[in-house]
Amino acid sequence: MNVPSGAPAARCVALLGGSFDPVHRGHVALGELFAGLLQPDELRILPARPWQKAALGASDAQRAAMLALAFAHMTPPATIDRREIDCAAPTYTVATLRALRAELGPDVALVFLMGADQLRNLDTWRDWRALFDLASLGVATRPGHDLAFETLPPLVAQELSGRLATPDTVRTSAHGKVCLAQTLDIDISSSDVRAAVRCGTDANMLVNAQVLDYIQQHHLYKN
Repeated sequence: MNVPSGAPAARCVALLGGSFDPVHRGHVALGELFAGLLQPDELRILPARPWQKAALGASDAQRAAMLALAFAHMTPPATIDRREIDCAAPTYTVATLRALRAELGPDVALVFLMGADQLRNLDTWRDWRALFDLASLGVATRPGHDLAFETLPPLVAQELSGRLATPDTVRTSAHGKVCLAQTLDIDISSSDVRAAVRCGTDANMLVNAQVLDYIQQHHLYKN
């Protein structure tokens, strides 16, 4: 599956996964940040059904609908990829990337986007080292979660040390690179949004207007 040495990737597809319960401005900002840095040909949003967490507050269909609203403005256009929520069994990122690689072929640059908090837990993911054989990573800071190597688990820091690359290199490499972005200064979580809705406080700074309207119209996160 490796791209031949010296051959640039034919296309770049950025991937943003998560439970998105609900999608918030931080998720959108992460997608926008790497859309600007990588100039991908496609942005795929991958809502998950996280089997190891408590029950979600919105259905799969509702979460997908909110994602479509939140990312409607994106360039390139965002695609909501339902493969994980349509799967009856527990899903893992490495399996999703294997399926995408088989679908898109060996010459496409796949870049999986995440926040620095997820990078700190990367060594707890199933077959986490295999991720680099399938995709590159685009990682952005969050307040309180910097990207200094000394803050990372030693195994993760060691794995990343030879993989750091510029956005241009990541965009033209099929897999195996890591782009670190220090410019995402947004500290929002989905639990913040759910708490604001439940308490009846203003959530306009946490989610965009269309998503908030959807939440209110469907009476989500009230209990």
